Amino acid sequence: MCGRYVSTRSSQNLVDLFQVTHWNPDELLAPSWNIAPTDKVWAVLERPDRESGALERQLRALRWGLVPSWAKSPNAGAKMINARMETVHEKPAYRRAFAERRCLLPADGFYEWQAIPATETMKARKQPYFISPEDSQVMALAGLYEFWRDRAVAEDSDPAAWWTTCTIITTEATDTAGRIHPRMPLTVAPADYEAWLDPAHQDPDELRALLTAPAHGHLDARAVSTAVNNVRNNGPQLLDDVAGTDAAGPVPGPFG
Repeated sequence: MCGRYVSTRSSQNLVDLFQVTHWNPDELLAPSWNIAPTDKVWAVLERPDRESGALERQLRALRWGLVPSWAKSPNAGAKMINARMETVHEKPAYRRAFAERRCLLPADGFYEWQAIPATETMKARKQPYFISPEDSQVMALAGLYEFWRDRAVAEDSDPAAWWTTCTIITTEATDTAGRIHPRMPLTVAPADYEAWLDPAHQDPDELRALLTAPAHGHLDARAVSTAVNNVRNNGPQLLDDVAGTDAAGPVPGPFG
């Protein structure tokens, strides 16, 4: 799964990187080195203009944790942070969004935890790793988004009446990520942004073919502090490499 990630680029930087044509400059999100479920995250998506009908590439802040349009409450969203690529086109919670409401979730990298067995001097534990492209380029995580109507709000025109939520598509992990955790997020290559975001493109096999391993497998993984385990902790210090500095001995690396 992908349960935490990092996104520190400014909205203006993302507008340039993803060739966004419509965004609200007053909508701001602080850089985060510890994005957790239910946090607001940047998403790139395409929606038709209400007047002309022409597609606009938008940058919007969405809540991470997809709430299906038919859900009775938004509570399930905290658990629906990932959608499995193997079944995303057929699961009731995701299939309509996969056909019509796809997005890109910009990230610097993501965290995964490796199980470390117990020793004579230490209990079994999980060591966090930060996984990111070797060239430090932005990752365009493959995502879906959905609208949910809060019936407790009377007027449709009230912004509080609508929740816009998202999820990250994951697959079986390979390469560096696979040595740490069995699942990892999927990404979309820049050449495929247009096809992925176009809501008129709905062939499930063609869409699934657009999904790729992050950085085409050219990933760096480094052990980081367990401070990331606490969602209240944030800041660039969470990415500091702690390999080989563990008090009980070297931290096992991703290659054994």
